Amino acid sequence: MADPIIDQALEMQYVWAALILVIGLVGGYVLGQVNRRILGIIGLGEAVEGTSLERTARNFGTDMVTILARSSAWLIYIFALVYSLQVAGIVQTSVLLARGADLLPSYILATLIVMGGFLVGDKVEMTVDERLKGIKFPEVTLVSRVFRYTVVFVAVLLALAQIGVAVGVLMILLGAYLFAVIVLTATALHQLLAAAGAGLYLLLTQPYTIGDRVAIGEREGVVQEVDLFTT
Repeated sequence: MADPIIDQALEMQYVWAALILVIGLVGGYVLGQVNRRILGIIGLGEAVEGTSLERTARNFGTDMVTILARSSAWLIYIFALVYSLQVAGIVQTSVLLARGADLLPSYILATLIVMGGFLVGDKVEMTVDERLKGIKFPEVTLVSRVFRYTVVFVAVLLALAQIGVAVGVLMILLGAYLFAVIVLTATALHQLLAAAGAGLYLLLTQPYTIGDRVAIGEREGVVQEVDLFTT
């Protein structure tokens, strides 16, 4: 024979669970819209324009502002769903919720650091490419890529530190990466470095200036520009 008191208590559990779920859905949607407006106001859309992350998002019919805004909303949805299941007595998630509450801030921060690293790395690559576009060596494109991947690598290390990876391991990885970058740069850019040395010598000695007519080997012409890499 069913106990009316127990049945009433179960009904109240289900009502509270449903109420929590509804509040979570509404709250998550509102938070997503608010975050979207805030990200738009601070100019995130313009800041990530042209980056690889933004291009990837565009390929899927969305953008980074929308992704970040929806991510915050989905976090609320998931926690509301889990907590409502806990209140309804369907799943015992108290330990999971407690563990998640402890780890979630670190993982969110780590994710934001990695995404920020990709965005900053893309911007650094674009800036370096713009500054070096007058240099005619094909290897010069490697410089901007090295800067980009260095920013991304440091961001990944910082993210790993946030989720508890030992600092000693991270320092070993950073040292190995820097060593590889130095070797790769010296090997790939030896012609560029030699040209930079010659350009520095010309800038210091000034054997000719803009407007002079010069003959170098079989080439002859009027000097229009002199910088570290190009005459």
